[in-house]
Amino acid sequence: MTTTTHRRRIEVLADEPLIPVIIRLAAEAGIIHYTLLPTLGGAGAHGRWRDDQLSGATAKVMFLAVTGPEHADAFIDRLAPLLESHHLMLMSSDVEVVRSRKFD
Repeated sequence: MTTTTHRRRIEVLADEPLIPVIIRLAAEAGIIHYTLLPTLGGAGAHGRWRDDQLSGATAKVMFLAVTGPEHADAFIDRLAPLLESHHLMLMSSDVEVVRSRKFD
């Protein structure tokens, strides 16, 4: 049987202009490996939205990282002041990973 290790998956949906700030906060928390995923649109508390592909002004990006619980908690603490003011969606979940050294 393949050995797995407990890690945390962190996902943050944010307006594209805020992504550099999120990356900086992640790095301060010890998270240096991440993936940025483009989004097409969706619906939330403020209604429907979609990426207009012209100006990027309404573009949203998903920041995704898998890391240890300590780094995840530190990142969430740093990000917490921005959650309401910037209408961020933050998700954290427990995951099991193979090759755990890639997610330290």
